[in-house]
Amino acid sequence: MIEIIKADITGLHVDAVVNAANSSLLGGGGVDGAIHAAAGPALLQACQKLDGCKAGDVKMTPGFELPAKMILHTVGPHWQGGGNGESAVLSSCYKKCLCLALEEGARSIAFPAISTGIYGYPKRQAAVIALTALNRYEHEFQSILCCCFSDSDVWIYQKVRDSLSSL
Repeated sequence: MIEIIKADITGLHVDAVVNAANSSLLGGGGVDGAIHAAAGPALLQACQKLDGCKAGDVKMTPGFELPAKMILHTVGPHWQGGGNGESAVLSSCYKKCLCLALEEGARSIAFPAISTGIYGYPKRQAAVIALTALNRYEHEFQSILCCCFSDSDVWIYQKVRDSLSSL
C-alpha cells in the first residue's frame, strides 16, 4: 500500500528511510540535513567511508539513532529544464532504492520528494515519476510512504495518484 503523508521522515518507524542526499553524502540542507542531525554523528562517519554517490544511484547505511533500521542515500538530478535525462536519473533513484530495500529484507520504506527542494525538480513531474516507480513495487512491501514536507506537496501527490489511477 502506498500512503501519502505529511510528516518528519526522521521520526518514521519503517525499515528503511530514503535520504535525498548530495553526491558527497556528508550532509547538507533539507531532508539530508535533517536525517544527518537526527541519526547522530555515527552517520557522518559511516558516510565518509562510502566515497560519495553518483546521481541516480544509492548507498546504504544503518539508521543509527533513527527509528528506521537503514538509510538509503540517493542522489537525485538537478533540474536543468528536462532535456538532460533528469527523468531517467530520478526514476533510477526510486528503482534502485526499492531494489536495495528488498534485497536487505525491508518490508516498509519511506521516501521524501527527491530532487524537489534545492535541486529544483518541478514537484508535479517528480511526483509522477515517483508514484509510477512506487506503483511497480507496491505489492513487494507492506508499506510505502511518500513523506511530504508540506500540505501543498501532499495535495500534489494525491492529485497525481488520482490521475495515474484513472489511466
